[in-house]
Amino acid sequence: MPRGPGRAARALLLPVSNLTRTETRRRAEQLTLHAVTIELDLRDARDPATATFPTTTTLRLSSTATTTWLDFLGPRVHAVVVDGQEQVVRVADGRVAVDGLRTDGESTVVVRGEAAYSRTGEGMHRFVDPVDGETYLYTQYEPADARRVFACTEQPDLKAPYTVVVAAPAEWQVLSNSAADSVIEWEDGSRTWTFAPTPPLSTYITAVVAGPYHRAEGHWSRGLADGSTLDVPLGLWCRASLAPYLDAEEFLEVTRQGLDLFHDAFDYPYPWGKYDQVLVPEYNLGAMENPGLVTFTEKYLFRSQATEAQREGRATTILHEMAHMWFGDLATMRWWDDLWLKESFADYMGTYATATATRFSGAWTSFALRRKAWAYRQDQLPTTHPVVADIPDLEAAKQNFDGITYAKGASVLKQLVAFVGPEAFLAGARTYFRRHAYGSTTLPDLLAALAEASGRDLSSWSGQWLETTGPSTLTPELEVADGTVTALRVRQDDDGGVLRDHRLVVGCYSAGDDGALVRTHRIATDVSGSVTDLPEAAGIPVPDLVLVNDDDLTYAKVRLDERSTATALRDAGTIEGALSRAVLWSALWNATRDGLLPAAAFLDAVVSQLPAEREIGIARDLLAHAAGAVEHYLPTAARAGARVLLAEETFTGMERHEPGSGLQLVWARAFADAAARAPEAADRVRAVLAGEVPGLQLDPELRWSLWQALAATGAAGPQELDAELAREDTATTRLAHRAALAGRPDAEAKAQAWAALGLPTQDAALGDSPLSNDEVDAVIAGLTQPLHVELLAGYVEPYFALLPGMWADRSIEIAERLVGDLYPDWVDGRGSAPEDHPVVARTRRWLAEHEDAPAGLRRTLLEQLDDLERALRARSTGTSPDSAARRGHV
Repeated sequence: MPRGPGRAARALLLPVSNLTRTETRRRAEQLTLHAVTIELDLRDARDPATATFPTTTTLRLSSTATTTWLDFLGPRVHAVVVDGQEQVVRVADGRVAVDGLRTDGESTVVVRGEAAYSRTGEGMHRFVDPVDGETYLYTQYEPADARRVFACTEQPDLKAPYTVVVAAPAEWQVLSNSAADSVIEWEDGSRTWTFAPTPPLSTYITAVVAGPYHRAEGHWSRGLADGSTLDVPLGLWCRASLAPYLDAEEFLEVTRQGLDLFHDAFDYPYPWGKYDQVLVPEYNLGAMENPGLVTFTEKYLFRSQATEAQREGRATTILHEMAHMWFGDLATMRWWDDLWLKESFADYMGTYATATATRFSGAWTSFALRRKAWAYRQDQLPTTHPVVADIPDLEAAKQNFDGITYAKGASVLKQLVAFVGPEAFLAGARTYFRRHAYGSTTLPDLLAALAEASGRDLSSWSGQWLETTGPSTLTPELEVADGTVTALRVRQDDDGGVLRDHRLVVGCYSAGDDGALVRTHRIATDVSGSVTDLPEAAGIPVPDLVLVNDDDLTYAKVRLDERSTATALRDAGTIEGALSRAVLWSALWNATRDGLLPAAAFLDAVVSQLPAEREIGIARDLLAHAAGAVEHYLPTAARAGARVLLAEETFTGMERHEPGSGLQLVWARAFADAAARAPEAADRVRAVLAGEVPGLQLDPELRWSLWQALAATGAAGPQELDAELAREDTATTRLAHRAALAGRPDAEAKAQAWAALGLPTQDAALGDSPLSNDEVDAVIAGLTQPLHVELLAGYVEPYFALLPGMWADRSIEIAERLVGDLYPDWVDGRGSAPEDHPVVARTRRWLAEHEDAPAGLRRTLLEQLDDLERALRARSTGTSPDSAARRGHV
């Protein structure tokens, strides 16, 4: 491959084209792709002065029109050639014009240009390892960043086989979706890798990884119905400097367990040949399902201690991405309206496979308490949307990778499985894959397959669950006499305008001889309409607790009656079943967020009961909820005392639990987090750093969390932080060091952090920022420390003034961080009604003055505003005259 010109490294502001569903649908009607070849020249990637790389795309296609366009967000297009004839290059708004196509046969289109290396995790990301100076590359495209690397048709329904050709340094490893057909070594010290053509793929799931990655090998095989054997080579890759931390045995064991399960469940052999999984640096996502080449965040490579809950989370992600090999990669949604066809199913199947095929049998417990909390929060925002959403353009598609598409969609599917049965569900999936392999699909395609398998008409189910918004709310109502239940009903609120049909379980609990709550009755029932009677409950002793949606089969916010509320606040943690405990704690947390239960009552319940919790995931999530209750939902006047209380309780919990155990580590991490908001805890932080807690391993992650706490409270300065960095200078510790420096209670530190983001404080355009995506996160985390509200007062007006520029002049990955994470919800506004809070008023004024602002910017701002208003309402719950009454019934 000829070496093309390189451009000097500098900030490259590239155009962004917001493709619409209408125009891409028209292009799909006109074009048929037959084959695509991508050639990338990465030989100069190690030179930091080289900002771009040559890229060539060759497309064989048929067209019913003589003109079309290709998508390309690169600094330069050198040539456009159609059937051997070079055309005048015409590029506008990220689109390359193509003329002279044949309408009576195939055309060949060649586009040569330069693409830019990325530091934002979009397109071709380049990272230099500070440990050994090695350079690593990887691509990330979803939903529409393949066009940052090569000219393409950036829409999921135009599939084609892809042949990828990469020139790179000879000592590198280069990977793509398929295995390499040939590798040629050249005299200049480079090699050219040519990869076998893939089966038909959508553009967004093509991928390239290149660099001196370390490899661990594995293998999986299964016999097929025709007597042959399916052999799948497994590869697990990471940066060379991280090789000592790569626990390949467990990672590949989960991989093989998943391939076994999905091979049987889907009755469709794994279709992508090899199965490489790569842990990559500075990744914006948890993982990405590129067929044959799955990429993961390095957070799943545990350099520090990892609890069983973390390992369970990693297993769930491994299996989520594996489910995509069928849901999404094999059968792909036609447009992003049906994003749920892959993400909801992968989220459900990932948890199902983890609970079914691995040692992490309690995966549904984590789903109930953590994943659903994400869904409930998202579904109550003013920007919520149906699972099957209206996605008019790519900007909307980018923002719909959210709690609705993932967690609510998966919850709804769990309810569907309860409705039609697991065998019918999997039978429908098998029909769907056979019918639509390597094709594009829409909602009716899947519903038809499921309806055939189950024998049920799913149109009503789809209308209730996939095409509406808002969570259902289910509340038990009891009538009692002489110590027995005379009537038990489930009331369903229709605030969202829809009453759904639920298949669920109602659990009745009473205290046993030892005081622990025991489920005495399990009532499986169908709930429909506004009120559902449960006649089988009549005559049973009055339970201490009634838990609607026990076993967590449906998607609904659960309320508690007055007696159950009092019982839960006292004894929720005594229930034997972890899933039931998770559902009950979720009900209390939702009531706190909704302003029905004072945050102080929730905090008291956590502090009093959590020390006895033995499920690591529940302990982790409830400690996080407790911190959230203190910082967001507790009345402002009570916050300082609660911060000290939480620091004291987490320190005690850390000391109380078994030395070296996962629970001790969970409490230690919670203590470090709480200590960052409690200056009174500084001496205890130093005691922990000095190794005075028996059995506690002070790994780099925990040490830096403790140092960040000292920095945030003014108890550690730059000299000590620099000394800690000198102990171990890696990419991860550099991020922690950067966050700690920005997190000091010092006006100059805040000004430096603000400037590092490229943000001015006076009227001026945004400047360039050299920070990567992870570095931006670190700076923002330090800048916005909750203790420092007085130091941040001067940044409120600059924030609102800079909003248009943040959105226009940064990639969407960085723009969403700046707009969302810098939102000044920390302003006190003590004593003001929610509508009079200064940031609420300022946000509303900005929205009124900028009605023509981009939809994505307005959505991000509206969500931040809604979270702030919810917090303000919840704070008033703890001080209002009727708070005692509310405390009794949530």
